[in-house]
Amino acid sequence: MALKKNPKVDLKLKYRRVSEISLIISLTFLIVAFKFFPQFDKGAVKFEGPQELVNVEDIVKTKQESAPPPPPKPPIPIEAPSDDVLEDIAIATTELDINEQVSAPPPPPKQEVKEEDDEAVFFVAVEETPEPIGGIEAIQKKIIYPEIAKRAGVQGRVFIKAFVNEVGDVVKAEVIKGIGAGCDEAAVQAVMQTKFKPGKQRGKAVKVQVSIPIVFKLQ
Repeated sequence: MALKKNPKVDLKLKYRRVSEISLIISLTFLIVAFKFFPQFDKGAVKFEGPQELVNVEDIVKTKQESAPPPPPKPPIPIEAPSDDVLEDIAIATTELDINEQVSAPPPPPKQEVKEEDDEAVFFVAVEETPEPIGGIEAIQKKIIYPEIAKRAGVQGRVFIKAFVNEVGDVVKAEVIKGIGAGCDEAAVQAVMQTKFKPGKQRGKAVKVQVSIPIVFKLQ
């Protein structure tokens, strides 16, 4: 059985009366304040700040250009009568004379056999790559450093493509990447003077093209 609260100590019974009394007191205070203190001192508010100048620029109006007119149509060719009159052409007889003696035709001209370019028969990749006898050092010893390159301080690496035949001789040399100042020509000359160990494919000496780096460095 629930216990009943004592009315003397129950605070909820006094909520309504307390709220009504508080509302009456607040309204009375507001009425008295507006009646006896209707005016308030007003203070001037000053805003201090730098004055900024704004430059207004005139915007140039864009002009829309009209599209160019289409090109004129090409003139239609008109066939004009020609003053040249073709003369009559006499056609020879087409009858075949069986009894006529005909000489034997001349022999066909000898066809010149064009020699294949050496570059077409040079291998690019083989089982045994050609190697200079004495190594790269042998080529470096044959290098003559150009005087103009020494004065200009030109240094670097020149890549030469050498075409080596079956006996190890260089038949042709080209510059793949050079540095100029006469170094490219000196590298080609040194490679051309070098004897190589020929490249081999399946144990047989073949013509091979190989790339060789030549270093130019000042002492």
